[in-house]
Amino acid sequence: MKLDFATIIGLFGSFAVITAAVLVGGSVTAFYNLPSVLIVLGGTFLVTSMSYSLWEVLRSQKLIMRTLFVNRDRPVDIAFDMIELAERCRGKGILKLQDYIGNSNPDSFQNKALQMVVDGLPADDVNRILSNELKAMASRHSSSAGILHRAAEVAPAMGLIGTLVGLVQMLSNLNDPSTIGPAMAVALLTTFYGAVLANMFFSPLATKLERNSAEEVLINRIYIASATSIGRQENPRRLEMVLNTLLPPTERVQFYN
Repeated sequence: MKLDFATIIGLFGSFAVITAAVLVGGSVTAFYNLPSVLIVLGGTFLVTSMSYSLWEVLRSQKLIMRTLFVNRDRPVDIAFDMIELAERCRGKGILKLQDYIGNSNPDSFQNKALQMVVDGLPADDVNRILSNELKAMASRHSSSAGILHRAAEVAPAMGLIGTLVGLVQMLSNLNDPSTIGPAMAVALLTTFYGAVLANMFFSPLATKLERNSAEEVLINRIYIASATSIGRQENPRRLEMVLNTLLPPTERVQFYN
């Protein structure tokens, strides 16, 4: 894994642009209001929690951090490595996988797939077990992305609610000019906070999480197909054809040329 600079630059850069615009136009303190923060942040978290379980919301925080990282290797490179490994196993036997497993992360999906083959599990069992695990992983990622999308929907709504609260406070105290300013601040800043959170944080991170999840699913499907093929001791040329059906047309592997 490596840092995803596109996410980091986009996230911090967008907030830096907003901050610069605030500094040029006036004081930063004018854009801070504690009641507005409580309404938007607290309200978004609580309302989103109503749509899911509290455990799902808390668990999603870990997956959100994963949006800051991307896979170092491309799917086409992994497919090439798997075909090369299948070629070696064809000549030297399946036990050759033990050397490859020893150099990889013991908790990785790849390691689990190859270890099952070394342990002698039937190829159909390997395919079924790993496919079920992949579905569970994709479901967790989809749930976390759904939580972020839900938060992106709720944040502007909480901003609107805060605006209504501020307007009610302002209209109920028109006889006291000193309360008009703070009430208008709540009314406008809650809408501002809600729009910023939804469009500059929740929604982009949800899209990035879906993108990273789709790539991880593709990579793990490559591992499943490779482990199944090696377990069945199939011709690596057939594995190449199978993997190319998984890869995008512009990134298909050409091992046998």
